[in-house]
Amino acid sequence: MRGSVTVTEPTPAGRRLRAPATALAAAALLVPLLGAAPSTARPAAGPAGPPDRLQRAFAAAAAEYHVPQSVLLGVSYLQSRWDDHGGAPSVTGGYGPMHLTDARTATTAGSHHDRGGEDPRGDDARPRLRPRAAPLPADLPARLTTLPRAAGLTGRDPAELRTDPAANVAGGAALLAAAQRELGREPSGDPADWYGAVARFSGADDTASAAAYADEVYAVIRAGERRTTDSGQRVALPARPALAPDTAQLARAGLRAASRAGTECPASVSCEWVPAPYQELGGDDYGNHDLGDRPASQRIRYIVVHDTEGTWDGVLNMVRDPSYVSWNYTLRSTDGHVAQHVKAKDVAWHAGNWYVNAHSIGLEHEGFLAEPDSWYTEAMYRSSARLVAYLAGRYGIPLDRQHIIGHDNVPGPTAATVPGMHTDPGPYWDWRHYFRLLGRPFEATGGGNSGVVTIRPDYAANRPEYTGCETAGEPCAPHGSGAVRLHTDHDASSPLVEDIGLGSAPTTDVNDLSSRVSTGQRFAVADRWRDWTAIWYLGQKAWFRDPSSRPAAVPGTGRTVTPREGLESVPVYGRAYPEAAAYPAGVPVQEVAPLPYTLPRGQRYVAGDKVPGQYLWAATFDPASHRVVTGKDLYYEIQFGHRIAYVRAADVRVVGGGA
Repeated sequence: MRGSVTVTEPTPAGRRLRAPATALAAAALLVPLLGAAPSTARPAAGPAGPPDRLQRAFAAAAAEYHVPQSVLLGVSYLQSRWDDHGGAPSVTGGYGPMHLTDARTATTAGSHHDRGGEDPRGDDARPRLRPRAAPLPADLPARLTTLPRAAGLTGRDPAELRTDPAANVAGGAALLAAAQRELGREPSGDPADWYGAVARFSGADDTASAAAYADEVYAVIRAGERRTTDSGQRVALPARPALAPDTAQLARAGLRAASRAGTECPASVSCEWVPAPYQELGGDDYGNHDLGDRPASQRIRYIVVHDTEGTWDGVLNMVRDPSYVSWNYTLRSTDGHVAQHVKAKDVAWHAGNWYVNAHSIGLEHEGFLAEPDSWYTEAMYRSSARLVAYLAGRYGIPLDRQHIIGHDNVPGPTAATVPGMHTDPGPYWDWRHYFRLLGRPFEATGGGNSGVVTIRPDYAANRPEYTGCETAGEPCAPHGSGAVRLHTDHDASSPLVEDIGLGSAPTTDVNDLSSRVSTGQRFAVADRWRDWTAIWYLGQKAWFRDPSSRPAAVPGTGRTVTPREGLESVPVYGRAYPEAAAYPAGVPVQEVAPLPYTLPRGQRYVAGDKVPGQYLWAATFDPASHRVVTGKDLYYEIQFGHRIAYVRAADVRVVGGGA
């Protein structure tokens, strides 16, 4: 299928990938798949005139500003996949098909990322940590203010550039033409002559990042693309497989050189080392991560997807603060550039659950907007997928949704922590597209009467109602979503399923995870009725609309667990800790504390890894005292609700098999 790319990079165990020296060469790995305050009003997404209106807008803008149409289409695809998102800004304040940035206008409300209770470290043996949001800087970098510049170049009102896709495309063409002039080059009808301008359009300030962005754009042009946008516009970019851009232009762009030294990244992404400090703070306190010896000491089982709620520069300043928290990588929105902060062998403080932290790598994706209905750029999706594919290959992490998880899928480690756990990257992260880029698309793997389903709605067409994006209780702008809402009965007017751990009635708030499942997650089928399917979810039967004409799930396979004979129910845990007898002298015993849920008899839940009970004792600055405590108790990871959970293997029996 056309419309996306495979970026899987197979790597022999224990060896770093030796990819071609430039992303241009690495493109051979790509496999096509499918005065007054300005107005911020958003038109509702939907048909935007004739279905070729946007294609004609690209042609008109290309002619007006003397930019090859293929270059304009390629740049736009890498920014937005040609979608306009109903006028909603991206996570870095980018608007429209060309992702013209106007961050100051876009930032209008409070953060959705800080839920006001999560301790990023999540270790009961140490004092709680409190994260903080990175403030928007007084002087925004040029890459976050391209829309005002485009308004000046085109003479159009900034509000028009935010809300009218055709005007937005014209603004992008004007920026490309200006970049060509700034490089001292004449307009040209040959796409090969625009490499430097495309690199400058990325907003990157270093040659490696600018080159990686431009190489990705030209890979798109060579492969060609064709898709229908979120507003029903049909857009096509014919393939030009022999196109070879003049990459020497980049030497005249005046960008700084950046070093990859010290990074653990695939060669196909631009990457730099921006270390998080390991530093004593006095009074037995230290920050902002723990030294380790993974995977020798314990397996890396998870990659956790976050968003930053801060701008790139602000977030990098925060991760350099020894009194703050940490994560392994940050990805930049406009061009997909990567910064690594913590080595994979060490343990970053990012997920709010110490067991998950000890077994995971955390990826923060730049996004500072208060509005959770914001979207993510294609450049960042692609770079993230390349990085995840590389890490998964290096550490033997399966590419599925029980190992590649969102922060919103991380369980609260104890009952008290459940309500405060974070909810990023949210329902607008496109897991289906992300896994296509990973080379692991979600396909039907079972028969029509399969006892397991994989959640897989059509992202663009699936638009459940959400509230609270800008104002509490107010509807969010219509937007594609990878999440499916759950009800107590096979009726859309029936109540939403309740999550007793949250202690509040379920709502449609964009941050309320009570009653929704996410693309790629697998659940055991509990019942079916006409166009509805029921699954076992949080200890109850939960229904979602699943018509054959527009299915929300596909048949799946997988082993499930259910209480063993003689047990009415079994406890569910937010971490897989060892039994008390496993702890050596000098390491305090950690409570094996169940969550406020049970897995009742007669219910089944899809099981992932069978894991040993394990606890990392790392409460001192000197790593010589650190210990990995491994018990005899074994656990199964299960897909229990929106978040994963754990059950003791001795409490359950396994039903079925398969992938």
